Amino acid sequence: MKLLLDSDMFAYRIAASCKDEDIEVAKRTMKGFITDIIADLYTGQDLTWKCFLSGSTNFRKDVAVTAPYKGNRTKEKPEHLQPLRDYLVDAWDATVSVDQEADDDIAIAAEGDAEAVIVSLDKDFDQCVGLHYNFVKKELYDVTYDEGMLWFYRQFLIGDRIDNIIGADGIGLVKSLKLLEGKTELEMWQTVVDCLGSEERALENGQLLWLRKEPNQMWQPPQEN
Repeated sequence: MKLLLDSDMFAYRIAASCKDEDIEVAKRTMKGFITDIIADLYTGQDLTWKCFLSGSTNFRKDVAVTAPYKGNRTKEKPEHLQPLRDYLVDAWDATVSVDQEADDDIAIAAEGDAEAVIVSLDKDFDQCVGLHYNFVKKELYDVTYDEGMLWFYRQFLIGDRIDNIIGADGIGLVKSLKLLEGKTELEMWQTVVDCLGSEERALENGQLLWLRKEPNQMWQPPQEN
């Protein structure tokens, strides 16, 4: 089993929870947090893990036209965030992404690897086929190809408030499922084009939402055979 750890999420959570503590307490908390996750998933078989962090450059900032990508993030960052990121690099050998997000690095690492487990609470990863671990619910679950593709297209319509990706007016979790469930990928694409008003808007959302499965990949819509 290979644990792919969404360490952006870890750093934010620990920095926020330790905001009234000194940095050494925050580092010890981070160490215990990661160690507990590893212990939860250890079954006596070989187990490896890798931490992933997002760098400062991201191709999505150039793709976003309708609204600035993550342009709604105005809250001040927790004081210990950067020191904890440095700690993850120094003590846990975390990799820092270049021109994309840690989510892309994780999705690329997971692609086609039956031993990989994506460890995160981020629902964006539910477009990725394979094993996932929710470390709050302590739930290990599997995403199939069809489930992942359906969730990806539902995101076109729902949008992503956290990342400032604009969906279709009046369409949320329930309606997106009703509109897309049971359709082929080409039919789902045609549905999101209709709901968003143009192929350009739909393509923008797709390229913002798609987690890369290979280096430098830019998502393109399905074509008729």
